[in-house]
Amino acid sequence: MNLYISLFLVFGAVFGLSTFSYRHIFSEGPQQVETTEGGSTLGSRVLWAMVCTFLWPIMLLTGLNSARILARRKRQALAAKH
Repeated sequence: MNLYISLFLVFGAVFGLSTFSYRHIFSEGPQQVETTEGGSTLGSRVLWAMVCTFLWPIMLLTGLNSARILARRKRQALAAKH
């Protein structure tokens, strides 16, 4: 049982670290939020990784929903051009 929990947490941490620059898709919807002048800090990166460590299945589902919304918008934009 401990192996499964460890794999869950390790995958969540890797997921969080790899999706930090795309976090707007997973938490705030498909529109990118403006970043502060200082850029991202180490603290914000660590916080995002910690949240994703425990909640990566939910984040993955919200990311898939945002991808679906973006694909539909792109399809509608292409249809409007023609």
